[in-house]
Amino acid sequence: MQNGKRTKSVSYAKYGYLFSIPFILIFAFFSLYPTVFTAVIGFTDFKGVTATTFNFLEAPFDNFVRVINNGTFQKSLINTVVIWVLNFIPQIGLALLLTAWFSNRSRKIRGQGAFKVLFYMPNIITAATVAILFAAIFGYPVGPVNSILSTLGLSSQAFDFTTDPWAAKLVVAFIQFWMWYGYTTIILISGVLGINPELFESAELDGATPRQMFFRITLPCLRTILVFTLITSLIGGLNMFDIPKLYIWNGGPANETMTASVFIYAQAFSGSYLYNRAAAASMIMFVIIAILAMVVFYLMRDKYESRLNKQIRAAKRAQRKAMRRNA
Repeated sequence: MQNGKRTKSVSYAKYGYLFSIPFILIFAFFSLYPTVFTAVIGFTDFKGVTATTFNFLEAPFDNFVRVINNGTFQKSLINTVVIWVLNFIPQIGLALLLTAWFSNRSRKIRGQGAFKVLFYMPNIITAATVAILFAAIFGYPVGPVNSILSTLGLSSQAFDFTTDPWAAKLVVAFIQFWMWYGYTTIILISGVLGINPELFESAELDGATPRQMFFRITLPCLRTILVFTLITSLIGGLNMFDIPKLYIWNGGPANETMTASVFIYAQAFSGSYLYNRAAAASMIMFVIIAILAMVVFYLMRDKYESRLNKQIRAAKRAQRKAMRRNA
């Protein structure tokens, strides 16, 4: 109150709502509506390239049962997990190694910016370009890899990487690793830069070695970043589509590189255009990813903080009980 008059406060919240409207509309139209529509048609008979209407099935989960029992879907799911594991383990290993190298305070590495650009560059190249590049590198009967194997005497004849099941899997996994290790490295280095430097300075004064500082300070402080990296890699890996689709067309050989996303694409846009089956497979993958993400969150949780929170909740419950007794 000023000079006996009440001043009216200005609220800027309405402008925030106004600025958020374009995002809400775009999200609702391009993301929320397709997701809800996909979930709905999984319970219908919606199929056919010219289909415009659909009816709900008498057995609503029939599409889901058929997809789960489909041998090709089961194989694609196994392929997806195997290829993701084969690329993620070396990816996170190399990213942690590079992070330890760049964050080592005893070494003043010159040109760190140039290194980071080079590491991240594969991530910004289009998937089609990468697929063509590696198709040429692992080309048959003539290609750089076959030439190297022949020069080293490791192979007497050209090897076709697109016809051997495990060779094809390893190549696809290597391409995924090559494309994403730089992104993971940049994320981890950013996490290290957010750690309080006084922790490292105190450890140095106490005589800690770089190895001890990395395992005792850096890694524990990167727990949240590691959870983020693992979850995003899990989501991206289980939705792997472009490289398996473009490098060896339609998941060859004999569906050995067919991932779940390639299977969903094949169900929706080839053959009988089974949009309902594709939608059911998409929802199944959504549930699998959600369950695995929750498992990761549970396994990577801060156990000390969890115990502390349990103790606090138990103390509050005991306090409420005591108050009710006293009342």
